[in-house]
Amino acid sequence: MGNYTLKHIPERSQKPRAKGITMAMDKGLSLREVEDFLSVAVEYVDIVKLCWATSYVTPNLKEKIQLYTQAGVPTYFGGTLFEAFVVRDQFDDYRKVLYKYGLQYAEVSDGSIEMKHEVKCKYIRKLAEQVTVLSEVGSKDEEKIIPPYVWIESMQEELEAGAWKVIGEAREGGNVGLFRSTGEVRSELVEEILTKIPCEKIIWEAPKKAQQVWFIKLLGSNVNLGNIAPQEVISLETLRLGLRSDTFSHFLNPKLANKKVALLNVGDTRLDMQ
Repeated sequence: MGNYTLKHIPERSQKPRAKGITMAMDKGLSLREVEDFLSVAVEYVDIVKLCWATSYVTPNLKEKIQLYTQAGVPTYFGGTLFEAFVVRDQFDDYRKVLYKYGLQYAEVSDGSIEMKHEVKCKYIRKLAEQVTVLSEVGSKDEEKIIPPYVWIESMQEELEAGAWKVIGEAREGGNVGLFRSTGEVRSELVEEILTKIPCEKIIWEAPKKAQQVWFIKLLGSNVNLGNIAPQEVISLETLRLGLRSDTFSHFLNPKLANKKVALLNVGDTRLDMQ
């Protein structure tokens, strides 16, 4: 995994991963930026979301998707694009767009429109006949607080309808849904969700470092995390491995975590004091 050997590194799942997924955001990267991004992060990014409806205005869209595909990194259009088609009564057109661009994944969400949940599940079932479906739970409206039992019921029903993973909504700012407006995790909500929904079935949107650290400490290095900025994928991987100060001691056994080391004079070696 690494460029050199370090002991006591937590074991990471290997691609193609069913857990420990990193979902990155592409908000409008150029083709050159995609190439640069993949050159350093292809081993650590599992899926890329072309955010909200950016694919509608992105130049060279086919070429961009092809770059990701050739690197073995699947892409999908943000759920807002799905909603934009549905609200215009163009669901069949949406399916044709997925086919046109050769996409193997799609996101179903209702964060921007009002939709009965049974209708949302019907869309999931229909799309699951064509692609692998991710479904997003939670509202983009920071004033709308959804009770934990509704999150749980929605996730359960959407998984039963055929969703591969459910996504916990946070937006790119990490200040709605799973989080308070300050970015603080709604910890009681998360813990209650986990009493009913297996953690490997959830991708937690966590764009901020403190949020990523919180989930890693709660659920381990192989927690599924989403809405990661491309330039933060490598940084996130170091958090997963306990190689950044925020998680440095978390994966060490107590003996190592409490070890004190003395630095001797220049030319001498480092000796353990205890």
